[in-house]
Amino acid sequence: MKMNDMVLVSVDDHITEPPDMFDKHLSGKDLETAPKFGTDEQGKSYWTYQGMYMPSVGLNAVVGRPLEEYGMEPNSLEEMRKGVYNVDERINDMNVNGVAASLNFGTCVGFDGGRFHKAPDKGLALKHLRAYNDWHIDEWCGTYPGRFIPCALLPTWDMDATVAEIKRIAAKGCTAVSLNENPTKQELPSIHNEYWNPMYKALAEQGMVTCLHIGAGNPVPHASMETPIEAWITTMPLSSSVGAADWLHLKALYEYDMKIAMSEASIGWVPYFLERADFSHSRHKYWTHNHFGGMLPSERFKKHFMLCFIDDAYGLKNLDQLNEDLVAYECDYPHSDTLWPNCPEHLWQQCKHLTDTQIDKITHLNAMKWFDFDPFKHHKKADLTVGALRAQASADGVDTTPTSMSGEKPLQEGETMRRITSGDLARMFAHHAQEGQRKAG
Repeated sequence: MKMNDMVLVSVDDHITEPPDMFDKHLSGKDLETAPKFGTDEQGKSYWTYQGMYMPSVGLNAVVGRPLEEYGMEPNSLEEMRKGVYNVDERINDMNVNGVAASLNFGTCVGFDGGRFHKAPDKGLALKHLRAYNDWHIDEWCGTYPGRFIPCALLPTWDMDATVAEIKRIAAKGCTAVSLNENPTKQELPSIHNEYWNPMYKALAEQGMVTCLHIGAGNPVPHASMETPIEAWITTMPLSSSVGAADWLHLKALYEYDMKIAMSEASIGWVPYFLERADFSHSRHKYWTHNHFGGMLPSERFKKHFMLCFIDDAYGLKNLDQLNEDLVAYECDYPHSDTLWPNCPEHLWQQCKHLTDTQIDKITHLNAMKWFDFDPFKHHKKADLTVGALRAQASADGVDTTPTSMSGEKPLQEGETMRRITSGDLARMFAHHAQEGQRKAG
Protein backbone atom coordinates (compact mmCIF):
# COMPACT_ATOMS: atom_id res chain seq x y z
CA MET A 1 0.00 0.00 0.00
CA LYS A 2 1.05 3.58 -0.69
CA MET A 3 -0.07 6.75 1.05
CA ASN A 4 -2.43 7.74 -1.77
CA ASP A 5 -4.17 4.36 -1.53
CA MET A 6 -5.43 5.00 2.00
CA VAL A 7 -9.11 5.71 2.69
CA LEU A 8 -9.42 8.06 5.68
CA VAL A 9 -12.50 8.23 7.88
CA SER A 10 -12.07 10.80 10.65
CA VAL A 11 -14.13 10.05 13.78
CA ASP A 12 -13.56 13.45 15.38
CA ASP A 13 -13.96 16.82 13.65
CA HIS A 14 -15.92 19.95 14.51
CA ILE A 15 -18.36 22.52 13.14
CA THR A 16 -18.60 26.20 13.96
CA GLU A 17 -22.33 26.45 13.43
CA PRO A 18 -23.58 28.86 10.71
CA PRO A 19 -25.89 31.76 11.67
CA ASP A 20 -28.86 30.28 9.78
CA MET A 21 -28.62 26.89 11.48
CA PHE A 22 -32.23 26.86 12.74
CA ASP A 23 -33.95 28.74 9.92
CA LYS A 24 -35.17 25.67 7.99
CA HIS A 25 -36.08 23.66 11.08
CA LEU A 26 -38.04 26.08 13.28
CA SER A 27 -40.66 28.79 12.81
CA GLY A 28 -42.60 31.34 14.82
CA LYS A 29 -41.80 31.60 18.51
CA ASP A 30 -39.65 28.49 18.42
CA LEU A 31 -37.33 30.18 15.91
CA GLU A 32 -37.53 33.53 17.67
CA THR A 33 -36.33 31.98 20.96
CA ALA A 34 -33.63 29.75 19.43
CA PRO A 35 -29.90 30.47 19.90
CA LYS A 36 -29.02 33.70 18.11
CA PHE A 37 -25.83 34.60 16.27
CA GLY A 38 -24.44 38.11 16.71
CA THR A 39 -21.43 40.34 16.11
CA ASP A 40 -20.08 42.78 18.70
CA GLU A 41 -18.62 46.26 18.30
CA GLN A 42 -15.19 44.82 17.52
CA GLY A 43 -16.56 42.55 14.79
CA LYS A 44 -16.22 39.36 16.88
CA SER A 45 -18.81 36.60 16.57
CA TYR A 46 -20.86 35.17 19.42
CA TRP A 47 -24.09 33.30 20.19
CA THR A 48 -26.67 34.11 22.86
CA TYR A 49 -29.25 31.75 24.31
CA GLN A 50 -31.54 32.12 27.32
CA GLY A 51 -29.22 34.61 29.01
CA MET A 52 -26.02 32.77 28.05
CA TYR A 53 -23.25 34.26 25.93
CA MET A 54 -20.98 31.99 23.89
CA PRO A 55 -18.03 33.69 22.17
CA SER A 56 -16.08 32.05 19.38
CA VAL A 57 -12.68 30.88 20.62
CA GLY A 58 -9.71 31.14 18.31
CA LEU A 59 -8.25 27.66 18.88
CA ASN A 60 -11.59 26.16 17.87
CA ALA A 61 -11.21 27.36 14.29
CA VAL A 62 -7.61 28.26 13.44
CA VAL A 63 -7.23 25.85 10.54
CA GLY A 64 -5.51 27.52 7.59
CA ARG A 65 -3.90 30.27 9.66
CA PRO A 66 -0.17 30.63 10.39
CA LEU A 67 0.89 28.97 13.66
CA GLU A 68 2.10 32.37 14.87
CA GLU A 69 -1.52 33.58 14.93
CA TYR A 70 -2.97 30.82 17.09
CA GLY A 71 -4.65 32.18 20.22
CA MET A 72 -7.70 32.08 22.46
CA GLU A 73 -9.37 35.33 21.47
CA PRO A 74 -12.87 35.29 19.90
CA ASN A 75 -12.97 35.31 16.11
CA SER A 76 -15.43 36.40 13.48
CA LEU A 77 -16.60 34.04 10.75
CA GLU A 78 -14.73 36.24 8.28
CA GLU A 79 -11.49 35.27 10.00
CA MET A 80 -12.12 31.55 9.51
CA ARG A 81 -11.85 29.25 6.52
CA LYS A 82 -15.29 28.84 5.02
CA GLY A 83 -15.04 25.09 5.52
CA VAL A 84 -15.34 25.68 9.25
CA TYR A 85 -19.04 26.60 8.93
CA ASN A 86 -20.07 25.97 5.29
CA VAL A 87 -20.72 22.35 4.33
CA ASP A 88 -19.87 22.77 0.65
CA GLU A 89 -16.51 24.28 1.54
CA ARG A 90 -16.02 21.61 4.20
CA ILE A 91 -16.18 18.96 1.48
CA ASN A 92 -13.50 20.86 -0.44
CA ASP A 93 -11.30 20.96 2.65
CA MET A 94 -11.89 17.26 3.25
CA ASN A 95 -10.96 16.48 -0.35
CA VAL A 96 -7.73 18.46 -0.29
CA ASN A 97 -6.83 16.67 2.95
CA GLY A 98 -7.66 13.25 1.54
CA VAL A 99 -10.44 12.62 4.08
CA ALA A 100 -13.28 10.49 2.76
CA ALA A 101 -15.73 10.89 5.65
CA SER A 102 -16.02 12.71 8.94
CA LEU A 103 -17.93 12.72 12.23
CA ASN A 104 -18.55 16.27 13.45
CA PHE A 105 -19.18 17.66 16.93
CA GLY A 106 -20.86 21.00 17.52
CA THR A 107 -19.28 24.10 19.04
CA CYS A 108 -21.70 26.79 20.26
CA VAL A 109 -24.10 24.13 21.58
CA GLY A 110 -21.27 22.25 23.30
CA PHE A 111 -19.78 18.87 22.40
CA ASP A 112 -22.44 17.31 24.65
CA GLY A 113 -25.26 19.81 24.07
CA GLY A 114 -24.30 21.48 27.33
CA ARG A 115 -25.87 24.81 26.39
CA PHE A 116 -29.29 23.21 26.22
CA HIS A 117 -28.71 21.53 29.58
CA LYS A 118 -27.89 24.90 31.17
CA ALA A 119 -30.93 26.66 29.71
CA PRO A 120 -33.53 27.57 32.36
CA ASP A 121 -36.53 26.92 30.06
CA LYS A 122 -36.18 23.21 29.37
CA GLY A 123 -39.32 23.09 27.25
CA LEU A 124 -37.74 25.43 24.73
CA ALA A 125 -34.38 23.70 25.13
CA LEU A 126 -35.93 20.39 24.08
CA LYS A 127 -37.41 21.94 20.93
CA HIS A 128 -34.13 23.62 20.05
CA LEU A 129 -32.03 20.52 20.73
CA ARG A 130 -34.27 18.50 18.42
CA ALA A 131 -33.97 21.22 15.78
CA TYR A 132 -30.18 21.11 16.12
CA ASN A 133 -30.28 17.36 15.51
CA ASP A 134 -32.47 17.88 12.44
CA TRP A 135 -30.06 20.48 11.08
CA HIS A 136 -27.04 18.30 11.78
CA ILE A 137 -28.48 15.06 10.38
CA ASP A 138 -30.66 16.28 7.53
CA GLU A 139 -28.91 19.44 6.40
CA TRP A 140 -25.21 19.20 7.27
CA CYS A 141 -24.71 15.45 6.90
CA GLY A 142 -27.58 14.88 4.47
CA THR A 143 -26.25 17.30 1.87
CA TYR A 144 -23.42 14.90 1.05
CA PRO A 145 -24.52 11.29 1.72
CA GLY A 146 -21.64 8.98 2.52
CA ARG A 147 -19.30 11.81 3.54
CA PHE A 148 -20.46 12.38 7.14
CA ILE A 149 -21.27 10.20 10.16
CA PRO A 150 -24.19 11.90 11.99
CA CYS A 151 -23.75 12.42 15.73
CA ALA A 152 -26.75 13.74 17.67
CA LEU A 153 -27.38 15.29 21.10
CA LEU A 154 -29.76 14.05 23.79
CA PRO A 155 -32.00 15.93 26.29
CA THR A 156 -30.75 13.85 29.21
CA TRP A 157 -32.41 16.10 31.80
CA ASP A 158 -35.65 14.35 30.73
CA MET A 159 -35.32 10.59 30.41
CA ASP A 160 -38.61 10.02 28.60
CA ALA A 161 -37.65 12.68 26.05
CA THR A 162 -34.18 11.14 25.77
CA VAL A 163 -35.52 7.68 24.90
CA ALA A 164 -37.96 9.23 22.42
CA GLU A 165 -35.17 11.23 20.78
CA ILE A 166 -32.97 8.13 20.46
CA LYS A 167 -35.76 6.38 18.56
CA ARG A 168 -36.45 9.47 16.43
CA ILE A 169 -32.85 10.03 15.32
CA ALA A 170 -32.34 6.31 14.76
CA ALA A 171 -35.18 6.44 12.25
CA LYS A 172 -33.22 9.18 10.47
CA GLY A 173 -30.20 6.87 10.17
CA CYS A 174 -28.16 8.41 13.01
CA THR A 175 -25.91 5.87 14.76
CA ALA A 176 -24.01 8.02 17.30
CA VAL A 177 -24.75 10.40 20.15
CA SER A 178 -22.48 12.70 22.12
CA LEU A 179 -22.83 12.66 25.91
CA ASN A 180 -21.14 14.34 28.84
CA GLU A 181 -18.72 11.78 30.27
CA ASN A 182 -19.55 13.04 33.78
CA PRO A 183 -23.20 14.17 33.96
CA THR A 184 -22.79 15.28 37.58
CA LYS A 185 -21.21 18.38 36.01
CA GLN A 186 -24.69 19.02 34.58
CA GLU A 187 -26.28 18.50 38.01
CA LEU A 188 -27.60 15.12 36.91
CA PRO A 189 -27.05 11.72 38.59
CA SER A 190 -23.75 9.92 38.02
CA ILE A 191 -23.52 7.38 35.23
CA HIS A 192 -23.83 4.58 37.85
CA ASN A 193 -27.30 5.73 38.92
CA GLU A 194 -30.33 3.71 37.76
CA TYR A 195 -31.71 6.97 36.33
CA TRP A 196 -29.74 6.21 33.15
CA ASN A 197 -30.87 2.63 32.56
CA PRO A 198 -33.67 3.50 30.08
CA MET A 199 -31.15 5.46 27.99
CA TYR A 200 -28.55 2.70 28.12
CA LYS A 201 -31.18 0.17 27.06
CA ALA A 202 -32.43 2.37 24.18
CA LEU A 203 -28.92 3.05 22.90
CA ALA A 204 -28.11 -0.66 22.94
CA GLU A 205 -31.35 -1.60 21.18
CA GLN A 206 -30.56 0.87 18.39
CA GLY A 207 -26.88 -0.17 18.21
CA MET A 208 -25.78 3.42 18.80
CA VAL A 209 -22.28 4.53 19.75
CA THR A 210 -21.91 6.78 22.80
CA CYS A 211 -19.24 9.40 22.08
CA LEU A 212 -17.46 10.81 25.14
CA HIS A 213 -15.60 13.87 23.95
CA ILE A 214 -12.65 15.24 25.87
CA GLY A 215 -13.39 18.46 27.74
CA ALA A 216 -17.16 18.11 28.00
CA GLY A 217 -17.26 16.79 31.56
CA ASN A 218 -14.16 16.10 33.60
CA PRO A 219 -11.88 19.15 33.67
CA VAL A 220 -8.44 19.09 32.11
CA PRO A 221 -6.01 19.16 35.05
CA HIS A 222 -3.67 22.07 35.68
CA ALA A 223 -1.63 22.73 38.78
CA SER A 224 -2.57 26.34 39.44
CA MET A 225 -4.03 29.49 37.93
CA GLU A 226 -0.44 30.50 37.15
CA THR A 227 0.22 27.33 35.18
CA PRO A 228 1.25 28.20 31.60
CA ILE A 229 -1.58 27.37 29.21
CA GLU A 230 0.67 25.07 27.16
CA ALA A 231 1.09 22.82 30.21
CA TRP A 232 -2.69 22.55 30.37
CA ILE A 233 -2.90 21.71 26.67
CA THR A 234 -0.19 19.05 27.10
CA THR A 235 -2.26 17.10 29.63
CA MET A 236 -5.56 17.30 27.75
CA PRO A 237 -5.53 13.75 26.30
CA LEU A 238 -4.56 12.29 29.67
CA SER A 239 -7.69 13.75 31.26
CA SER A 240 -9.68 11.18 29.26
CA SER A 241 -8.40 8.47 31.59
CA VAL A 242 -10.69 9.75 34.37
CA GLY A 243 -13.83 9.21 32.32
CA ALA A 244 -12.47 5.98 30.83
CA ALA A 245 -12.00 4.46 34.29
CA ASP A 246 -15.48 5.56 35.38
CA TRP A 247 -17.24 4.11 32.34
CA LEU A 248 -15.11 0.94 32.42
CA HIS A 249 -16.55 0.20 35.88
CA LEU A 250 -20.13 0.81 34.69
CA LYS A 251 -22.17 -2.40 35.07
CA ALA A 252 -24.50 -1.28 32.29
CA LEU A 253 -21.51 -1.37 29.94
CA TYR A 254 -21.69 -5.15 29.64
CA GLU A 255 -25.27 -5.65 30.83
CA TYR A 256 -26.46 -3.72 27.77
CA ASP A 257 -23.42 -4.46 25.56
CA MET A 258 -22.79 -0.76 24.98
CA LYS A 259 -20.49 0.79 22.39
CA ILE A 260 -18.32 3.69 23.58
CA ALA A 261 -16.05 6.02 21.59
CA MET A 262 -13.37 7.99 23.45
CA SER A 263 -13.36 11.06 21.22
CA GLU A 264 -10.13 13.05 20.86
CA ALA A 265 -8.52 10.99 23.62
CA SER A 266 -5.38 9.62 21.87
CA ILE A 267 -4.08 6.09 22.40
CA GLY A 268 -0.49 6.22 23.71
CA TRP A 269 -1.53 6.33 27.39
CA VAL A 270 -3.96 3.43 27.14
CA PRO A 271 -1.59 0.40 27.44
CA TYR A 272 -0.43 1.50 30.89
CA PHE A 273 -4.00 2.45 31.86
CA LEU A 274 -5.11 -1.10 31.07
CA GLU A 275 -2.12 -2.60 32.87
CA ARG A 276 -2.93 -0.51 35.94
CA ALA A 277 -6.63 -1.43 35.79
CA ASP A 278 -5.80 -5.14 35.81
CA PHE A 279 -3.27 -4.72 38.63
CA SER A 280 -5.70 -2.68 40.76
CA HIS A 281 -8.44 -5.23 40.18
CA SER A 282 -6.17 -8.10 41.22
CA ARG A 283 -5.27 -6.34 44.48
CA HIS A 284 -8.63 -4.90 45.50
CA LYS A 285 -11.47 -6.95 43.98
CA TYR A 286 -11.87 -8.98 47.19
CA TRP A 287 -13.06 -6.00 49.19
CA THR A 288 -14.45 -3.72 46.44
CA HIS A 289 -16.53 -6.61 45.06
CA ASN A 290 -16.07 -5.27 41.55
CA HIS A 291 -16.61 -7.71 38.74
CA PHE A 292 -16.38 -7.46 34.98
CA GLY A 293 -18.57 -10.32 33.88
CA GLY A 294 -15.74 -12.80 34.30
CA MET A 295 -13.31 -10.72 32.21
CA LEU A 296 -10.29 -8.69 33.15
CA PRO A 297 -10.81 -4.92 33.09
CA SER A 298 -8.44 -4.70 30.10
CA GLU A 299 -10.45 -7.33 28.24
CA ARG A 300 -13.69 -5.52 28.97
CA PHE A 301 -12.19 -2.23 27.79
CA LYS A 302 -10.97 -3.74 24.54
CA LYS A 303 -14.47 -5.06 23.86
CA HIS A 304 -16.46 -1.87 24.43
CA PHE A 305 -14.23 1.16 23.82
CA MET A 306 -13.12 2.62 20.51
CA LEU A 307 -10.04 4.86 20.67
CA CYS A 308 -8.92 7.50 18.21
CA PHE A 309 -5.73 9.43 17.56
CA ILE A 310 -4.52 12.48 15.67
CA ASP A 311 -0.77 12.14 15.94
CA ASP A 312 0.41 9.24 18.09
CA ALA A 313 3.53 7.46 16.88
CA TYR A 314 4.05 5.80 20.27
CA GLY A 315 0.54 4.42 20.33
CA LEU A 316 0.84 2.96 16.82
CA LYS A 317 4.17 1.36 17.73
CA ASN A 318 2.32 -0.39 20.56
CA LEU A 319 -0.82 -1.27 18.65
CA ASP A 320 -0.40 -4.89 19.78
CA GLN A 321 -1.20 -3.76 23.34
CA LEU A 322 -4.62 -2.52 22.20
CA ASN A 323 -7.49 -4.01 20.22
CA GLU A 324 -6.51 -3.13 16.67
CA ASP A 325 -10.15 -3.57 15.67
CA LEU A 326 -11.16 -0.60 17.87
CA VAL A 327 -8.60 2.06 16.98
CA ALA A 328 -9.55 4.77 14.49
CA TYR A 329 -8.09 7.91 12.94
CA GLU A 330 -9.20 11.47 13.61
CA CYS A 331 -8.33 14.75 11.89
CA ASP A 332 -9.71 17.24 14.49
CA TYR A 333 -10.48 19.86 11.82
CA PRO A 334 -10.60 22.84 12.40
CA HIS A 335 -8.99 22.82 15.86
CA SER A 336 -5.41 23.79 16.62
CA ASP A 337 -4.24 20.16 16.78
CA THR A 338 -5.32 19.38 13.23
CA LEU A 339 -2.55 18.68 10.74
CA TRP A 340 -4.73 19.76 7.80
CA PRO A 341 -4.04 19.80 4.87
CA ASN A 342 -1.17 17.36 5.42
CA CYS A 343 -2.89 14.70 7.51
CA PRO A 344 -2.10 11.84 5.10
CA GLU A 345 1.64 12.64 5.13
CA HIS A 346 1.82 12.69 8.93
CA LEU A 347 -0.31 9.57 9.31
CA TRP A 348 1.62 7.62 6.70
CA GLN A 349 4.94 8.22 8.45
CA GLN A 350 3.49 6.78 11.65
CA CYS A 351 1.54 3.83 10.26
CA LYS A 352 3.55 2.59 7.26
CA HIS A 353 5.25 -0.07 9.40
CA LEU A 354 1.87 -1.76 9.87
CA THR A 355 0.41 -4.38 7.54
CA ASP A 356 -2.01 -3.30 4.82
CA THR A 357 -4.80 -4.98 6.77
CA GLN A 358 -3.96 -3.01 9.91
CA ILE A 359 -3.74 0.25 7.98
CA ASP A 360 -7.16 -0.37 6.45
CA LYS A 361 -8.58 -1.04 9.90
CA ILE A 362 -7.33 2.10 11.62
CA THR A 363 -7.97 4.39 8.65
CA HIS A 364 -11.56 3.38 7.83
CA LEU A 365 -12.74 -0.19 8.40
CA ASN A 366 -12.95 0.04 12.20
CA ALA A 367 -14.88 3.30 12.06
CA MET A 368 -17.26 1.94 9.44
CA LYS A 369 -18.06 -1.13 11.53
CA TRP A 370 -18.34 0.56 14.94
CA PHE A 371 -20.55 3.40 13.66
CA ASP A 372 -22.47 1.19 11.21
CA PHE A 373 -21.48 3.54 8.42
CA ASP A 374 -20.78 2.58 4.81
CA PRO A 375 -19.57 5.38 2.51
CA PHE A 376 -19.22 2.88 -0.31
CA LYS A 377 -23.00 2.69 -0.64
CA HIS A 378 -22.82 6.19 -2.10
CA HIS A 379 -19.33 6.36 -3.63
CA LYS A 380 -16.92 4.01 -5.31
CA LYS A 381 -14.04 3.15 -3.01
CA ALA A 382 -11.59 4.19 -5.72
CA ASP A 383 -13.09 7.69 -5.61
CA LEU A 384 -12.53 8.04 -1.86
CA THR A 385 -8.83 7.32 -1.63
CA VAL A 386 -6.39 10.05 -0.58
CA GLY A 387 -5.08 10.28 -4.14
CA ALA A 388 -8.51 10.45 -5.79
CA LEU A 389 -9.88 13.09 -3.39
CA ARG A 390 -6.82 15.27 -3.75
CA ALA A 391 -7.05 15.01 -7.52
CA GLN A 392 -10.64 16.25 -7.25
CA ALA A 393 -9.55 19.12 -4.99
CA SER A 394 -6.85 20.06 -7.45
CA ALA A 395 -9.37 20.10 -10.30
CA ASP A 396 -11.65 22.30 -8.16
CA GLY A 397 -8.82 24.71 -7.39
CA VAL A 398 -8.95 24.36 -3.59
CA ASP A 399 -6.40 26.77 -2.11
CA THR A 400 -4.54 25.75 1.06
CA THR A 401 -2.21 28.74 1.30
CA PRO A 402 -2.04 29.87 4.97
CA THR A 403 -4.06 33.05 5.41
CA SER A 404 -3.03 35.74 7.88
CA MET A 405 -5.89 37.53 9.62
CA SER A 406 -4.32 39.53 12.43
CA GLY A 407 -1.94 41.78 10.53
CA GLU A 408 0.44 41.49 13.48
CA LYS A 409 4.11 40.75 12.95
CA PRO A 410 5.56 37.62 14.58
CA LEU A 411 8.11 38.06 17.34
CA GLN A 412 11.65 38.63 16.15
CA GLU A 413 14.65 36.76 17.51
CA GLY A 414 15.43 37.93 21.01
CA GLU A 415 11.93 39.33 21.63
CA THR A 416 9.87 37.81 24.41
CA MET A 417 6.23 37.87 25.44
CA ARG A 418 4.69 36.99 28.80
CA ARG A 419 3.43 33.41 28.86
CA ILE A 420 -0.32 32.93 28.84
CA THR A 421 -1.50 31.19 32.02
CA SER A 422 -4.55 29.16 32.99
CA GLY A 423 -5.65 32.13 35.07
CA ASP A 424 -5.52 34.39 32.02
CA LEU A 425 -7.83 31.99 30.22
CA ALA A 426 -10.24 31.79 33.14
CA ARG A 427 -10.36 35.58 33.44
CA MET A 428 -10.96 35.92 29.71
CA PHE A 429 -13.97 33.59 29.84
CA ALA A 430 -15.30 35.32 32.96
CA HIS A 431 -15.08 38.66 31.16
CA HIS A 432 -16.91 37.31 28.13
CA ALA A 433 -19.59 35.80 30.40
CA GLN A 434 -20.19 39.17 32.05
CA GLU A 435 -20.31 40.88 28.67
CA GLY A 436 -22.71 38.25 27.45
CA GLN A 437 -25.10 38.73 30.31
CA ARG A 438 -25.11 42.45 29.56
CA LYS A 439 -25.71 41.89 25.81
CA ALA A 440 -28.31 39.20 26.42
CA GLY A 441 -30.30 41.67 28.47
